[in-house]
Amino acid sequence: MSLRARTFTQLSLAGALLTLAVAAPPASAADRGHAVPLRIATYNIHAGTGSDGVFDLDRQAAALRALDADVIGLQEVDVHWGARSQGLDVAGELARRLGMRVSFAPIYSLDPVTAGEPRREYGVAVLSRFPVRSATNHEITRLSTQDENPVPAPAPGFGEVTLKVRGVPVQVFVTHLDYRADPAVRRAQVADTRRIMARERAKLPGARQFLLGDFNAEPSAPELAPLWKDLRDAGAGTPGTYPAEAPVKRIDYVAVDKAVRVRTATVPTEPTASDHRPVVAEVSLPRRTPDRG
Repeated sequence: MSLRARTFTQLSLAGALLTLAVAAPPASAADRGHAVPLRIATYNIHAGTGSDGVFDLDRQAAALRALDADVIGLQEVDVHWGARSQGLDVAGELARRLGMRVSFAPIYSLDPVTAGEPRREYGVAVLSRFPVRSATNHEITRLSTQDENPVPAPAPGFGEVTLKVRGVPVQVFVTHLDYRADPAVRRAQVADTRRIMARERAKLPGARQFLLGDFNAEPSAPELAPLWKDLRDAGAGTPGTYPAEAPVKRIDYVAVDKAVRVRTATVPTEPTASDHRPVVAEVSLPRRTPDRG
């Protein structure tokens, strides 16, 4: 089956049932004209398997709950992928346990091993306490891990969700860049990312943009330099994120557009729930777009 970018919104059953419980309150009169707080995070969840090699969604859900984030970007997410994640819809399961909405954007969507079973999918996801207004699975350049002789080609798995956070429109993008030592594919992915984010920003003037993900490169990597023309690295100065047990490099990011104020950013000490550590940032969303000199 040919994979193409497609627009869709997925809500977990729990999220749908708990809408009243988790819906964010509307902006009050006192809020109008003031900055809006948001707690946002990213986490490569390693398909539910910890740094000890044990698949444990209870442990991972607890680690995610401890972030107390309003919005979380997830990478390495299995949906009925196979034995390593017990055939579960990991995105939906985590959303159900946390009482959050979920939008899943597959990188790979393969036929099931047995006819009649769900498709085997792997990709990225967004968990949100706010209703998801729309979601899109964009294509960027990829070097497939599912082909014997892959060549760089457009493929899905660059997820976007549009939210409204107490009256402020927000576009959240979640990505997982190429892991290979050769930066050529990452360089192409960064160019694709900037082009797509600029296009989506033009569609919704005044929206605040976030890019969450595992970039598989450190902040000073030359292939990431173009990103920092448009975005700010919220976690600048924080500790490493990989490998989780004893991090030696920082490759996981909450990146924000330059209209967003970063209040704090941290890398929680979570050494076992995944092979990466999460990143969480407290930010303020201005209600008006500042002049861009």
